[in-house]
Amino acid sequence: MDLSQLFTSLLDSMQGFYWGNILMILVGCVLIYLAIVKEYEPVLLLPIGFGCILANLGMSAYQEGGFMQVIYKAGIETELFPLLIFIGVGAMIDFRPLLAQPRMVLLGAAGQFGIYAGLILATLLGFNINEAAAIGSIGAIDGPTAIFVASKLAPELLGPIAVAAYSYMSLIPIIQPPIMRLMTTRKERLIRMDYAAVDVSKRAVIVFPILVTIIVSLLAPTAAPLIAALMLGNVLREASVVDRLSKSAQNEIINIATLFLGLAIGATMTAESFLNWKTLGVLALGLLAFVIDTVAGLSFGKLMSVITKGKINPLIGACGISAFPMAGRLSAKMAQEEDFENFILMHAMGANTAGQLGSVIAGGLLITLTMASI
Repeated sequence: MDLSQLFTSLLDSMQGFYWGNILMILVGCVLIYLAIVKEYEPVLLLPIGFGCILANLGMSAYQEGGFMQVIYKAGIETELFPLLIFIGVGAMIDFRPLLAQPRMVLLGAAGQFGIYAGLILATLLGFNINEAAAIGSIGAIDGPTAIFVASKLAPELLGPIAVAAYSYMSLIPIIQPPIMRLMTTRKERLIRMDYAAVDVSKRAVIVFPILVTIIVSLLAPTAAPLIAALMLGNVLREASVVDRLSKSAQNEIINIATLFLGLAIGATMTAESFLNWKTLGVLALGLLAFVIDTVAGLSFGKLMSVITKGKINPLIGACGISAFPMAGRLSAKMAQEEDFENFILMHAMGANTAGQLGSVIAGGLLITLTMASI
């Protein structure tokens, strides 16, 4: 092959490559930078960023027969990757703080308000009902749930929805504190909460995930796969007879699933699918849904504080969102910034685990309501 033939071959291989691909490659590099340098959700943003680069070099999830398409079809279209991740998440969750304080379920429910607010706003802005529901799922601040809902209802928006969900999750320590300070007084942040005297039995922590799986599957069948995966992981943890399976779920399974999930999502971020006004709308509405979630949770926390005559610290309302355990730790840290001896971590984790359950159920309801309206 002479130089002219080589040059012609190179031009042919670059056919279709334009400024949008260069821009998206830069976006992928930014995601990798945020993952490595800023440590913003590195486990997922790094593979998403790399997948984005590959997608714009001709190795997208839409390339027939390409290896990224194989990964996408095997794990995203089948919904396998989000479910495997939920098994790992379930194996990490301890429901004892929630079982000892059942009223925290109310905060978990309040923390999902932004999901439905996001759906309504997206509809008003011209998104169809499927797209609006998928965008609203970002408000759960729960990556696997958002991906599960988006892959069912609006796969064309999967890339921006996943990036938004995980980016906002990593930005919780930046986004939530100003809202928490604005909506609570120092007196409220200083409230000390008594620890529940309830001793949660071994039987209760095993029966609980099984019972929740049965009830949710009967009431909201579309949420059944997510809740079943989450609760299976939790049963593995609490059974104490399958330590190898529990540790595998928490480590190897969730890590491998997250790696391929990130690559598959990044592989959908081609210039053609990502560089449009819808993407900006998704990012903006997702952030707004997150803010509304936080405001709703804090408002309900303040209401519970008034009803209990100052026995509830409103800060725990902010962790009614799903982002486990980051949101719970942040609320506890905010309380300790005002009073180093004020320990509300157990209560915060109770609300946070309630939020995790709430986001899964809300995601299932989104799918159910959307399908019913079609």
